[in-house]
Amino acid sequence: MPNITINGKEYDLDKLSDNAKGQLSSLRIADQKIAQLQAEIALVQTARNAYARMVQKELEGVEPESGN
Repeated sequence: MPNITINGKEYDLDKLSDNAKGQLSSLRIADQKIAQLQAEIALVQTARNAYARMVQKELEGVEPESGN
């Protein structure tokens, strides 16, 4: 008799319809994908920040165009 808590209420998984169980499975998969994508975003943001620092370092000593 595994239970699941949804919106603060506990439900017996065995008593849920097959449709509800399928929706819960899809919800778990969606949550896992969101977590994976958030990890990828963090990785890409870290790389972007490193590239931005490298560009700034390359621009040291370079005079900007006048009027900008």
